[in-house]
Amino acid sequence: MNGFIEWLERLNEKDTKVRAVLRRSLAFDPGVFPPAYPFVEPFVTDEENSWRRQMFYLVAGLWASHWREGRIGAPMPIGKACAAYQTKSVSASTERRFINLLDADSDQLPHRLRQMIALLKEQAVDFDDLLKKLLYWNDERKRTQNSWARDFYRNMNHETEKEPITREESK
Repeated sequence: MNGFIEWLERLNEKDTKVRAVLRRSLAFDPGVFPPAYPFVEPFVTDEENSWRRQMFYLVAGLWASHWREGRIGAPMPIGKACAAYQTKSVSASTERRFINLLDADSDQLPHRLRQMIALLKEQAVDFDDLLKKLLYWNDERKRTQNSWARDFYRNMNHETEKEPITREESK
């Protein structure tokens, strides 16, 4: 998102206190923890859009809580990261949590997303993509939720391979 995560990475290289402040900001509603302002406000545009501002703060805090030195693997969209975790853990609750995340309203979203990101501690998450998608969370057509669901279900390693449906079966 215009280099927001790169900006946070550069700030972190200079002073690891950045991560501590942003992690601490997750204990508050997004955008109301003043010590986080210097790290996020330079990227907040369209001051009239409070949702946009909140999502920048939320993603900054999530990035800080998820950050690990030398993380292996290419960053994945959240749906794909959840599928990788589900496949690896074989936990029945992962899919339920993922569906609850997709069903979250604006008030529930920060809490459910924090829980999911904590669960994905071993997965490399694409926070640029996360921010981009969260900005459209409230879209009437639920494009973000649909995109995440497609990523999740298309990347699941199912025990049984699905056989192609023949023309006779589809009638």
